[in-house]
Amino acid sequence: MKYVVVLGDGMADEPLEELGGRTPLSYAATPALDSLSKKSEIGMVRTVPEGMSPGSDTANLSVLGYDPKRYYSGRSPLEALSIGVPMKDTDIALRCNIVTISDDDVPFEEKTIIDHSSDEISTEDCSVLLDAVRKELERGPWHFYAGTSYRHCLIWEGGQVVELTPPHDVLGCQIGPYLPTQADLNAMMRRSYEILKDHPLNLERKKKGLRPANCCWFWGAGTRPALTSFYEKFGKKGLMISAVDLLKGIAVGAGMDVARVEGATGGLNTNYEGKRQAAFEALTDGGYDFCYIHVEAPDEMGHQGSVEKKLKAIHYLDTRLIGPLYEKLETAGVDFKMLVMPDHPTPIAKRTHTNAEVPYLLYDSTRPQKHDWSYNEAEAILSGNYVAHGYELMHYFFS
Repeated sequence: MKYVVVLGDGMADEPLEELGGRTPLSYAATPALDSLSKKSEIGMVRTVPEGMSPGSDTANLSVLGYDPKRYYSGRSPLEALSIGVPMKDTDIALRCNIVTISDDDVPFEEKTIIDHSSDEISTEDCSVLLDAVRKELERGPWHFYAGTSYRHCLIWEGGQVVELTPPHDVLGCQIGPYLPTQADLNAMMRRSYEILKDHPLNLERKKKGLRPANCCWFWGAGTRPALTSFYEKFGKKGLMISAVDLLKGIAVGAGMDVARVEGATGGLNTNYEGKRQAAFEALTDGGYDFCYIHVEAPDEMGHQGSVEKKLKAIHYLDTRLIGPLYEKLETAGVDFKMLVMPDHPTPIAKRTHTNAEVPYLLYDSTRPQKHDWSYNEAEAILSGNYVAHGYELMHYFFS
């Protein structure tokens, strides 16, 4: 038996008036999921424990079978593992987003955060900007490391875990109330704006109609994680397929392998076909028992507040990845289980994560079921199937 999880990050949502009271998952064109749901179990699962922040870090740990209350030590340390940062036990890792804030002539604290991803800036462009910041601000206990797209890492030697606000939680807000209270972090954010606002690359981006990546935003502080090996925990050799350093870092921490898929960007136009092919080859010829395919696009479109783009992200996930992968595995005669789900909701109306339960779909090629339901939030609730602790779903999946 082979096992594959298809994780549509932030895919769950809330009913929208412009969609006739339906959610994007219910409204989007999803022929593969419509067909698969009739042969599968669907239900609801709580991935984020009560009292914890509904981030992709806690939620994906949960989906992978790790209790976040036991294993979570911060978001950025997981990403640091992915990019090979040599963290010591006394180091603190922080996410360093390069974001877009308003460039109006007001005091820094009165500026507004416009875009947490700077128009989904490319890794190549953002690395140039991070280099400019590093040349001036990397000194003493502070060390910058390049990640993917707008997502980078700051290591604070001998630092402390400080409470910081994720930028995607305060889009459209004045930044003053959300700036770090720690003096050095606050000063570095302010100085980064001065370094980046007139950088030639940003001036060129503005000429092209793109948002400038003009300020560092620090958040997600934490210590070096210690995850139990996925193989020791479940007896399965696993492969992570994701464009996002967070997911790659979880995999590294859990002793899983990480696939490198050319063109996997974390955006709407990521390489869906490359991801599905990597999973198929891993499960049929690569000696892997388990593949975790993470697609960031629905979450990013939720943060952007775009109904049209979130519908498109779900449609692409269905028609370019889920459907073709299902068909290829069936044609190859592989016995497999497929679990499709989000990690958390990213409602378009809120443009940030919530900790509500999410719908799951579980298909077993050896025991197809017969149902009339479709895969969406409302019908998953009506199914009556419910998993109260998300980290238990993986045990159920492997049973």
